[in-house]
Amino acid sequence: MRDQDDGSIILKAVLIGDGAVGKTSMRRNYLGEEFIEGHLATIGVDLATKRVLYDGEVIKFILWDLAGQPSFEQVRGHYYHGSNGIILVYSITDPTSFDNASKWLVEAYRNLGYLPPTIIVGNKVDLRGTTNGPEVTTEQGVAFTEHFIEKLGVPARFIETSAKTGENISTAFHSLLEMMAEAEAKKAEQTVFRRP
Repeated sequence: MRDQDDGSIILKAVLIGDGAVGKTSMRRNYLGEEFIEGHLATIGVDLATKRVLYDGEVIKFILWDLAGQPSFEQVRGHYYHGSNGIILVYSITDPTSFDNASKWLVEAYRNLGYLPPTIIVGNKVDLRGTTNGPEVTTEQGVAFTEHFIEKLGVPARFIETSAKTGENISTAFHSLLEMMAEAEAKKAEQTVFRRP
């Protein structure tokens, strides 16, 4: 879809995952905003837009940061519609947020009727080895992503990030942009073939 005002391509993505896994901090880092220590819960949804030059085209990248708390499930549903991509975030220091990753994909599918290109993110790698509790390993994240791709045939990539240090944040968003652009190009080709 193109913006009627300036002709830029519009691509929309949702950031999903449990509360306090770092979705908002990732988005803030990607937009060049400073990291905030401590957790400020997103109330409902938060919207951000970034214009990105990709493959010679200006893309208006719309990011919906969806609150992770269960009480916002009804509100979240409306914001999935029209999404071209998903960033599913869990914290490597919170195994429960990793265990809930499948539930988030089910919620996305229930609201979209399909699953678009997806980046699965293990966030907070700056804390690896500093906690006393169990942590989610890189191997677990890779295995989950491979299982997701195999079972559902959805284009997906796994990446570990740190919203605090900025490690791999740009890479995660750029990878999603690349996957969404490829998916949209394929859709356009299929539409051309279908014309009588």
